[in-house]
Amino acid sequence: MRLRVAGEAAMEALGRALGRAARPGTVIFLHGDLGAGKTTLSRGFLRGRGHPGAVKSPTYTLVEPYALPAGPCYHFDLYRLGDPEELELIGARDYFAPDALCLVEWPERGGDRLPPPDVEVRIGHGDGWREVDLLGHTPRGRALIGRLPEIDHVQRPG
Repeated sequence: MRLRVAGEAAMEALGRALGRAARPGTVIFLHGDLGAGKTTLSRGFLRGRGHPGAVKSPTYTLVEPYALPAGPCYHFDLYRLGDPEELELIGARDYFAPDALCLVEWPERGGDRLPPPDVEVRIGHGDGWREVDLLGHTPRGRALIGRLPEIDHVQRPG
């Protein structure tokens, strides 16, 4: 599904909708250049899951855990990952549990140390918009995308 997202508030609203629609065990990969909106979308996702506080990018820690009422959520930012083997050293495999939700920014840096995603979110720059592609790779991922409501300032072209 391709979306056109107008502004930071709309990107956060899209993330919130994804967070509300996600089920435990879902793995979401976030792709996009620096500044594309991956962390903004993640902030909305976590707020949609009930996190009331600040959301920071875990660029230096690689993963930020969130203990939420509906279950754990782990936000990875692999931008500074030097080698995929580092994921083994931090015990990343244990984070991808059946009761957890995992958001992974810069997943390409994790190589084969990451499980396959249920959903990939690809964020690109448009003319005053962000072009967002949501790709469901599993039945769980396709169902998540199918549960998304209409969102203000997010258009579904075509």
